[in-house]
Amino acid sequence: MNTPRHDGHDMPPTALYSPAPELWIADGGTVSFYSLPFPTRMVVIRLSDNRLWLHSPIALSEPLRQQIDELGDVTWLIAPNHLHHLFLDQWLEAYPHARCFGTEQVIRKRHDLHFDGSLGNEPDLEWKQDIGQLLFTGSPLMTEAIFFHHASHSLIVTDLIENFPPQSLTPLKRFLAKKAGVVAPNGSMPLDWRLSFMFHKAEAHKHLQRILDWQPERLIMAHGEMVTSQARMFLQRAFRWLNQGEH
Repeated sequence: MNTPRHDGHDMPPTALYSPAPELWIADGGTVSFYSLPFPTRMVVIRLSDNRLWLHSPIALSEPLRQQIDELGDVTWLIAPNHLHHLFLDQWLEAYPHARCFGTEQVIRKRHDLHFDGSLGNEPDLEWKQDIGQLLFTGSPLMTEAIFFHHASHSLIVTDLIENFPPQSLTPLKRFLAKKAGVVAPNGSMPLDWRLSFMFHKAEAHKHLQRILDWQPERLIMAHGEMVTSQARMFLQRAFRWLNQGEH
């Protein structure tokens, strides 16, 4: 997989919004990846003692920083896969006492950054009571850490599912995105990642079952339209390729 590129020109003022108690979302600018404009999205969860857990941090602006500081203390910064790391340095500079966690792939990739720990198949003890966690493994292309906010029944992913609104794409890019299986309302895992599970479908099945066992009601993804209800049903449809001969 290529590395996303931040164009720097699409950075509108960012406003946090809360779809559920103790959970906030911030939508940022776009990055270019495989010529497609990928929107960026950060999830903020407030744990006990006003400590904040930030998933896939977006570009940091002063207005966003002010809103974050009103919520609590930035304690954890999460890089859930090796494509979601572009803005970590900004947050680490602004919050030097925050603890940074990433997958082994992103830790190897960003050797210029200090990571306090790697994301495994179980959550860190500090957020275990509030947030479930697993590693979606089995692909040579990418491993992604998947999270579940228990209180709001929200599944939090980055690239595991992409669900681009068709109106946001030019006709050619819409055609290509449909071929990749990432256009709303029928978003799914991108085609290249799906194909890489050719010999590891059983492992993907195991991960999917654990996700479904969480009984998610909401699906928050980094790229595209979120699923605000019946997320479990959406996921079952999005992963039908696991039960098919072709991908």
